[in-house]
Formats: sequence, structure tokens, C-alpha cells
Amino acid sequence: MSIENLPQSPEQPPRKPRVAIVFGGRSSEHGISMVTAGAVLRAIDRTKYDVLPIGITRQGRWVLTADEPERMAITERRTPDVEELAESSEGGVILPVDPANREVVYSEPGSVPKALGEVDVVFPVLHGPYGEDGTLQGLLELSGVPYVGSGVLASAVGQDKEYMKRVLTSFGLAVGPYVVIRPREWEQDEAAARKKIVDFAAEHGWPLFVKPARAGSSIGITKVDDLSGLDEAIAAARLHDPKILVEALLRGREIECGVLDFEDGPRASVPAEIPPVQSHAYYDFEAKYIDSTPGIVPAPLTPEQTAEVRRLAVDAFEAASCEGLVRADFFLTEDGGFVINEINTMPGFTPISMYPKMWEATGVPYPELVDRLIQAALRRPTGLR
Repeated sequence: MSIENLPQSPEQPPRKPRVAIVFGGRSSEHGISMVTAGAVLRAIDRTKYDVLPIGITRQGRWVLTADEPERMAITERRTPDVEELAESSEGGVILPVDPANREVVYSEPGSVPKALGEVDVVFPVLHGPYGEDGTLQGLLELSGVPYVGSGVLASAVGQDKEYMKRVLTSFGLAVGPYVVIRPREWEQDEAAARKKIVDFAAEHGWPLFVKPARAGSSIGITKVDDLSGLDEAIAAARLHDPKILVEALLRGREIECGVLDFEDGPRASVPAEIPPVQSHAYYDFEAKYIDSTPGIVPAPLTPEQTAEVRRLAVDAFEAASCEGLVRADFFLTEDGGFVINEINTMPGFTPISMYPKMWEATGVPYPELVDRLIQAALRRPTGLR
């Protein structure tokens, strides 16, 4: 019998790309990362992608979790925890470290490791250190697994507010006055470190904002009105990071703008404005996530101001060598100029977060936004690029 006459097996349908949603983590933004993951799990197109939810506990253990996004929400002013969704209290997920093998393995003590199949792309929705700062990105580069968002350098720059400001300034973007207190300065001579801040206040005036240099979601930030509140603010910031940043108050309107990688390069969304929060001293964690203070989208700016802030947002994206997505935060000062406050390489991505809201107003709804980020990651090679 010729080969042509042999019975033909039916063609197997092509395998859907498998997306590992990685969330939680060891940072103080663990709970917000879970809220973000819940939103992504609800929005991702299950007819187009297979999904593998992987949580990282506060202690750093990688676990399989239930695919139950309804349990990844803030309830009664409390954020969720990965341990509550973990399928086992002892088992762990192991990523490959061989670029030729993308198979994820699940292992429990006393049991034979179980292969979970290959992962085609990782969507890391971690915020803060040990996830957004280049550490996870470096692991994925070693593994040869594509991932959503910026690479090692841009992630590290975006996480460390001191070096972020240094990079942005070197590319000609205006930043506000700031001073940094490094761990060694504080440990060797607290009085001299405190005087450095007091001298800064004498030059730029009170109030000041004291914040962890490498944290987000407004966690650990204190608005300090005078010298009497300084020590408490420093202690609050150092709970989250031994390196602290002190910024002068910038008087003006808070404007945000999203940047997203398209096939032809990065584009900026319409901007949003964060109005003054009457019930809070500033736009802090509770105003953002607990009380859900709404932003104004699009921001009520002139066409010229809108065009300028969109240009500056893309400039900041390019300056830090970002990929995938960024939210750039600005102040429109009283003299009419824009000062960039910071960039976020994995901004808040919950249904109430400003980044998806800005893109929805620009014509990219949440499910399409998730899809575009995954597709951009699949197009991009790992390694030097």
C-alpha cells in the first residue's frame, strides 16, 4: 500500500499559547498584586489562551492557586493573600532554568514531581521589590521564557526612584527637588542623615514627602508638615525600604499618562487627572484602593497640554528603555510646565486603576489591553535586544 493510501489521522488543532499569570510576591504590595491578577484572569480570552495561575507567597514560595478571580478582591477594606488560594500548604512550582525547556513542574514533599506542561509567556503582575524590580525578569531571561513588561534594566530603574530620576534627568525631563538617605548614612550617623533632610527642608520648605525609595502604591509614604513629624515618617518609610527618598512639595495638578507598545512602537493614552482628595492628606494607598477615589479621564487640559504630556510620557518610556507598558505620573505646575514624578513599569492594573481607564478612554478596552500586552511579549525575544 502506498503512503498516499494509508489512513490519515485527523489533524490536531494548534495548541493555544499558555500564559502563566504570576502574582503576590514578597513586597508590601502583595495584596494589590492579587487584585490585579484577579482582574487579568477575568479579562483574558480563554478561547485564545490557556491560563496557569501561579502565586508567590509573602515568604517567597511559588504555589499553584485556584483559578478563582472572584476571591482576589478587596473585601471589608482588606486585601487578599496568596496562601488563601494555594492548592497545597507544602507544594511548590518550579520554573525551568534551561532555555530549551519551558516545562513547569509541580513538586510536593514525598511525591513524584508532576509536569504541568510548557509555558509560552509569563504575565508577571507583581508590584514592588522581588517582582517589578528586575529580579523576576532576570530569572525569566535565564529561563528563556517571554514575559509581559519591561526587561531587567528598565524594571530596576523604574523601581528605584533615585536612579529613575537620575536617568530621566539625563534625558532632559524635568524632575522635582529630592534628597536620598542611603542605609549606610542612617546606620553610621543618624544625626547627620537627619540634618541632611532638615537642610533640604530649609532650602525647599515644608511640607516634605518621605517615602521608601523602592516601593509603590503609596505604601510607606508620609506627608511631613514640620520637624516634629520627621522621625516617625522616616521610621515608617524604613519599614519598607532601608533607603529613603525625601521630596519637596510640588504645587500643581497631578496628571497621569499611559504608554503601551504597539506593533509600530510605543504610543501614549489620553491623560488623566487625579483631583485633590478631600478626605486624605494626599493620594495615598487608601485613597487609591480602599476608598477608590476616582480620577478624571480624560484630563481637562488644553490640546497643547495634552499633546505635550503624551510626548513626555513616551520620552520617559524610551529614556528608561521600557517595554510593554508604563504609567508616567506628572505634575502640571503653576507656571504651566510638566514635571515628571515617576514611572511605573507594572502599574496598578485593577478595574479601578488609572492605567486601564486611560486606555479604555483611548479606545483600547481592558480585554484588548491584556491581549495586546501578551501578544507584544510573544513577539519579543528574550536575551539581548
